[in-house]
Amino acid sequence: MIIERAGTDLAVRVLRVSEELERAVARQDVLSGGELKRVAAQVRQEDRDRYLVAHTVLRQELADRLGVRPADVELTRNPCPSCGGPHGRPGLSRGDGPYFSLSHTGDVVLLAFAGTPVGIDVEAPPLTTSVASVSRGLHPREQEELADLPREERATAFIRCWTRKEAYLKGVGVGIGGGVAEPYVSTLPRPGQPPGWRLTDLGADSLPAGYTAALAEKE
Repeated sequence: MIIERAGTDLAVRVLRVSEELERAVARQDVLSGGELKRVAAQVRQEDRDRYLVAHTVLRQELADRLGVRPADVELTRNPCPSCGGPHGRPGLSRGDGPYFSLSHTGDVVLLAFAGTPVGIDVEAPPLTTSVASVSRGLHPREQEELADLPREERATAFIRCWTRKEAYLKGVGVGIGGGVAEPYVSTLPRPGQPPGWRLTDLGADSLPAGYTAALAEKE
């Protein structure tokens, strides 16, 4: 499935690993030596399959936009905006757009492309026992929102918040290593909007049952 927004160059690919794996295996020669080593380094077969699907399709999508062969797409990591280390937002070595982001879990891979920095995240429902411990690191308002909900509704609200948070942090290029207290993105049905960014929840009609996803776009 491809999700596009009229009047913009935003596009989101929603992929099922089980449906794309055969094509990805047949086309894995488009990957770089480093990417092939990362595939081989994955301990579990399902992790290897997800990586292979995500990166072969990513290269094809970027190649189509750039007018080059998938194997000729040169990828890099931008400097982290917090510490300057080489682990920031992934991008093109040539230093401009299109901008992209990827996320995968279970049988799902999401790829987002845009003319400005973008982040995307997809998650499967967490175990209820993990919500209480992980939510302690959220923004104080988000913690209060979760505490006000009935216990049986907290897992859904938490994962909604978490995907928004990860999508934003990936778009900025800092990841979750520095914590997830900021910015406030809300656990409620309507996302909070960090300054200069637009957060959008992907609708249930765009995702396989049981998955939650969010998109962050720099305005």
